[in-house]
Amino acid sequence: MAVPVIMPRQGNTVESCIVTKWFKKPGDPVALGDILFSYETDKAAFEEEAKVEGTLLAVFFQEGDDVPCLSNMCVVGNPGEDVSAFAPGDGGQEAAPAEAAPQAEAAPQAVQAEAAAPAGAPVSLEGMHISPRARNLAQERGADLSKVTATGPDGRVIARDVQKLIDAGQVVTPAARAAYQGGLEGTGLGGRVSLEDLKAPAAPAQQEQAPAAAAPALSAKDDFYTEPMTNIRKVIARSMLGSLTTMAQLTHNISFDCTDIQKLRKLFKEKGEALGMEKITLNDIIMYAVARTLAKPEHKALNANLIEDGKTMKYYRQVNLGMAVDTPRGLMVPTIFGADKLSLKELSDTAKQLAKDCQGGSINPDLLTGGSFTVSNLGSLGIESFTPVINPPQTGILGVCAIVTRVRDVGGQAVPYPSMTLSLTYDHRALDGSPASRFLKDLKANLENFTLLLAKG
Repeated sequence: MAVPVIMPRQGNTVESCIVTKWFKKPGDPVALGDILFSYETDKAAFEEEAKVEGTLLAVFFQEGDDVPCLSNMCVVGNPGEDVSAFAPGDGGQEAAPAEAAPQAEAAPQAVQAEAAAPAGAPVSLEGMHISPRARNLAQERGADLSKVTATGPDGRVIARDVQKLIDAGQVVTPAARAAYQGGLEGTGLGGRVSLEDLKAPAAPAQQEQAPAAAAPALSAKDDFYTEPMTNIRKVIARSMLGSLTTMAQLTHNISFDCTDIQKLRKLFKEKGEALGMEKITLNDIIMYAVARTLAKPEHKALNANLIEDGKTMKYYRQVNLGMAVDTPRGLMVPTIFGADKLSLKELSDTAKQLAKDCQGGSINPDLLTGGSFTVSNLGSLGIESFTPVINPPQTGILGVCAIVTRVRDVGGQAVPYPSMTLSLTYDHRALDGSPASRFLKDLKANLENFTLLLAKG
């Protein structure tokens, strides 16, 4: 019996996912546990395993498509079974044709497209419903989009459609491509370069102004290449730009004596194995102190979100501590919920598991939301001071820097000691400089007397 395979919903906040790769094609046998396709959300990547055996009968979406969660992705069953009932179509969403569908069926559409767009009529990218992947491929290879037939969902032009143009030789001339890549002045809206600009020969006046002897030779090999930004990079870009353009951000710096936490870290490493505490890091210690300090009522403005209307504060009754994690796919900020209620070991174990899931691409998207404050540690990279950018809609973020040796006067003598700088960026709309500074002062005291803080629980 034919069984549809849906696009899973990875977390309550995820509405759609991008198909990244198909591992099976129509007609291939499917065994239990086989990987059918991979996909990604804004910040995590997944693979879908087959839960039934049979033959892959149809594929409804292609690589690069943005697919709504719970849509039918493909069908597994016995050869010859009718799969038309499983084709997605709800809400006006038309499915992309399966790979096994005969190409001849697209011919009438191509004829209609050519009739609608006469030969030589240029079509600008402006306003076209086209995927980023297809857009970049068309620009790089000079595909003539006036002859494209869209086969993606909801009439979208996808990379496969552009590739068909290239394979059929429907491209602009190499000279026009070179002019485009070299910075041709466009006549479109806002100076955009359209296909009309690429096809049009240079004006006589322009040709006279640029003698052939002075024209530089075009290199056969470009000295650059382009590629679309990843989904996570786009999300980071939007979030950081929005943060810096909508908030009144200010950064205060303070340094503290690391002697106490370094001694404790050494003790854990040498004698903590029996209690499972040998892997507790300085970052774990700092996050523990941050969570305990934020939990104080006088610091509630930093353990909060400023709602989008800019007029409402959302105060948290517990500390949901975000921690910045560097991954191969980009920055992720998972949340340690109720961090102020966790023991040092519990916080350390939770942080390590979240970091592992982020770096492996298996993090639950729900764990990337709901934070009340964030810690970003660049100390391992030797950074001595920096200005962290707030993760909206939070009101503050703490930057943790490298340990450096400083000196202080003790009885008239210069005595060295290990010091670390903490950089607090806060939203001046939510709190003023004095309460922000008092938070740093309290955090410094807690870190310099961490053994006492730990005993207090």
